[in-house]
Amino acid sequence: MSKSPSKVPSTAWSDPEPRWSLDPVVHHMNHGSFGAVPVTVQEEQARLRGLMEWNPVRWFATLAPRIASAREDMATLLAVDPAHMAFVLNASAGASVVFQSLLGADPVDVLVTDHGYGAITMGADRLAQRTGGRMGTARIPLCATADEAISIIVAALDHHRPHLLVVDQVTSATARQFPVDDICRAARERGVLTLVDGAHAPGVLADPVCKEADYWVGNLHKFVCAPRGAAVLVSRGTGQDLYPVIDSWGSPSPFPQRFDHNGTLDITAWLTAPFAWRHLDESIGWSQIRDHARAVMDAGCALVAESLDGLVENPCPDVGQPVGPMRLLRLPGTLASTHSEADALRVPFGDATGIAAAFTNFDGSGYMRLSAHAYTSIHDFEYLASVGIPLLHAWSSDQTRGIT
Repeated sequence: MSKSPSKVPSTAWSDPEPRWSLDPVVHHMNHGSFGAVPVTVQEEQARLRGLMEWNPVRWFATLAPRIASAREDMATLLAVDPAHMAFVLNASAGASVVFQSLLGADPVDVLVTDHGYGAITMGADRLAQRTGGRMGTARIPLCATADEAISIIVAALDHHRPHLLVVDQVTSATARQFPVDDICRAARERGVLTLVDGAHAPGVLADPVCKEADYWVGNLHKFVCAPRGAAVLVSRGTGQDLYPVIDSWGSPSPFPQRFDHNGTLDITAWLTAPFAWRHLDESIGWSQIRDHARAVMDAGCALVAESLDGLVENPCPDVGQPVGPMRLLRLPGTLASTHSEADALRVPFGDATGIAAAFTNFDGSGYMRLSAHAYTSIHDFEYLASVGIPLLHAWSSDQTRGIT
């Protein structure tokens, strides 16, 4: 670990910005699920909503050019050509656009990995079923290195010969990276289309957009801290096969302009997204946020691992390619041994302890997934170690004894 808990400050800066409206009683250790929106960003979105309600006719009549301007601005911040990028509501919506574009094709065989995000994996399965194709799964050990992951996926590509490969850039369930650039190049050599799920990448990675992917989707309402409902879809090609899931008057327009038309949807989150990016960059700095999140995660997880010592083997499992602000902790006993059991832990644990955390499951084992941002401090981990871990141990013991 790079720093001991005693050397990690509760915050990495003294500037009062950004301000957060998070419940101060709760220890927020799950930024990765739904993000958190700084107060200043909330105020900017409220200002835009005020303009919308002040004169709805004028607002919606001039909305498409506003979206186009924000899209071009956001593309510049993400270092992509705005002609290849469209706004969508979230990464799953972007994936649905890609799946929809393939529905008219011959049977579409799809390859996914066992680290994939459930909603997108289910969408990939529906695509295969609706076109008469099949879905295969590349099973990759949690601790697989980058080279091992590439080797496994390439072997699966050669075996399944899919039309489409869906692979995560930063995984939700297992808090690790995959070497998506190399994977996409290998797929393209085999004539396989690629969809990279980069839901967690913006704000986490310095250069988040995978330029080698045929399609890339990423959320802006997670680590970028834009309002919810802000994400982007990037097409390596012209994107002329891509249409919004909901038809609107922009349908005859070329990609990505057709995505700038959204009827009466409140898309102020899109318009606010570049503002959110700059607010955090100017008030703290993206490299400082990433450094802080990594340091507090390293120190905090080392501290919590001590409280798990003797309760579980290998409390901080090797995930092959760890990512700065996200970590896994192994749960005691058989807690969260299935996906539904993992989901069922989140609210009761939060209500009982005042700790907001995510619980995941992989290969029959349960984990707590922690994710940090600018507001996360070592004190959150101290509280988790002293209050949260003992409760999880008690629940595990009760489960073993058959107590509900």
